[in-house]
Amino acid sequence: MTKTTRKAIPTEIRLRLFASSAGHCQRPECLDSLYPEELNGFKHIAEMAHVLPHGKLGPRSTEAAEEYEADSFENLILLCPTCHTIIDKNPDAYPRQILLEWKEMHLANLATHQGIKLYGSRSKARAAVIQKLDENKAIWKKFAPIDGTEFEFDPESDKAAIWDQRVKGVILPNHYTIKSIIQANYELLEDNEREIFSDYQEHVRGLTNRHICGIGGAIRFPQGMKDIFK
Repeated sequence: MTKTTRKAIPTEIRLRLFASSAGHCQRPECLDSLYPEELNGFKHIAEMAHVLPHGKLGPRSTEAAEEYEADSFENLILLCPTCHTIIDKNPDAYPRQILLEWKEMHLANLATHQGIKLYGSRSKARAAVIQKLDENKAIWKKFAPIDGTEFEFDPESDKAAIWDQRVKGVILPNHYTIKSIIQANYELLEDNEREIFSDYQEHVRGLTNRHICGIGGAIRFPQGMKDIFK
């Protein structure tokens, strides 16, 4: 019997999944980081779980009332290995609608979990953001290849490896938290800051693209972020 080979999930879909998860398991009872400290940022543990399965015999297959694209963004959710096993071992307890609700409410659930809230003043919102920005800046100053030259010419060097590790394990998770804080307090932004924040989000997308999906690059960090909510 010939074994069916699945196509790889497209890079743009993987990128959207990582961005929408903010680096955390999307099961609300979990919300654990997908970059465990014990792995030191060398790799993530995320698994792309299907809401409705490939074929007719997988978990929640009885809920498929019409044709659907199994590997579409809408039919995938990002989970840790433990939660992936939980939902597929007991699909009756985790029907399609529940999984879609997890995905829809994920950023709100994560913000609550992380203590992110409406701060009511620009100074309080800035205090919540600046600690993460300062940590990222310190790592960048110590490990980042200048203009990317060291990474390009010597990707096997210790410094390049440490930089990639820190991006995955610290910098990206910090960026996801910063995005959540600013999104929760978006009304406090001034008009010029909203444009800066848009550029910042593109910067984070590019970093995710490069360091998680292994393609492309990122626009430079917008310097205006240093004065956000100031």
